[in-house]
Amino acid sequence: MSVPDPSPARKPRRLGLWLPFAALALLIAVWSGAWVWGRGQAASRMDAAVAALDQAGYRITWRDRRIGGYPFRMDVTLTDVSAREPSGWGLEAPRIEGEAYMHALTHWMIAAPAGLTFVRPVGGPVAVKGEVIHASLTHLTARPPSFSFEGTRLSFTPQPGAQPFALSSADRVEFHLRAGPDDEGGVFARLDNGKARLSGLFARVAGGKPISMVWNSTLSKMSAFQGRDWPDAVRRWADAGGRMTVREAGITAGDAVLGVRSGSLGVGGDGRLSGALDVTLRQAPRALSAMSSEGVIEQGPAQSAAAVVQARQSGDTAQATLNFQAGRTTLGPVALGAAPKVYDPR
Repeated sequence: MSVPDPSPARKPRRLGLWLPFAALALLIAVWSGAWVWGRGQAASRMDAAVAALDQAGYRITWRDRRIGGYPFRMDVTLTDVSAREPSGWGLEAPRIEGEAYMHALTHWMIAAPAGLTFVRPVGGPVAVKGEVIHASLTHLTARPPSFSFEGTRLSFTPQPGAQPFALSSADRVEFHLRAGPDDEGGVFARLDNGKARLSGLFARVAGGKPISMVWNSTLSKMSAFQGRDWPDAVRRWADAGGRMTVREAGITAGDAVLGVRSGSLGVGGDGRLSGALDVTLRQAPRALSAMSSEGVIEQGPAQSAAAVVQARQSGDTAQATLNFQAGRTTLGPVALGAAPKVYDPR
């Protein structure tokens, strides 16, 4: 008896082998399309923001813009960047780099690897170099958005023709802006181990020793802080009843210390600071004498303020109240001069 021949083996279907590759190719195509769309959105939103700022009097320009980072990031590189605001302050940098991940395009890291230059409306430009100069910008729809700046091993060099700058270097500079509950915003700043220039007020007060500063405050009515420019925004904020609550502040210049225990500040209709700060002073007579010598305070008020401080001194420290009222600054009963100007109302 013969055995029938077996049926020939069927060729294996290759569809199951190619499906994963086809799915991967489709995913790559969709992701690439999304990245190209995101690149276009990033460019158009930057252009729209610059145009809106230009209408408000802020000028932002760059020589070249490159957007890369495919496939998982959005990297924006600007060269020869210049920014100016109406009152004359400005910022320049040969190169600004920004980076955000595709899944979080509202979280940006920003760096100035070649340093930057800030321009003072009267004093002129100051070049800043450092080991690290970077910032972050997130929560763009919040008021205020979250912003942080950090610089380490910084040097400050006035450019030719510019007036001197108070500091020549600092180990660390920080600035943070955060939104809080109940329409509040937090402002924190810090400077560690700054070195004063050989001449000037800080040098006279610090006596060659390091300078450090800290500022920690909360602002109310942040939703009202908006306008076509800085004076307009501050005026709207003040008219809405906005106030700054100072939680901690201080300047240490060598052995001299000005510390703020508490205080509440606002802005008057004349654009000058208003409110009061409860302060702790150490080596105040020497600091007041230096301020008089530099022309910051007239000699008579400086001597009167020094007498008030000495009368309230316990050990080497004294407690006093620094008032800003009706456009004047007073230490206790002594008028020192005009209150600091926050904006020019003209």
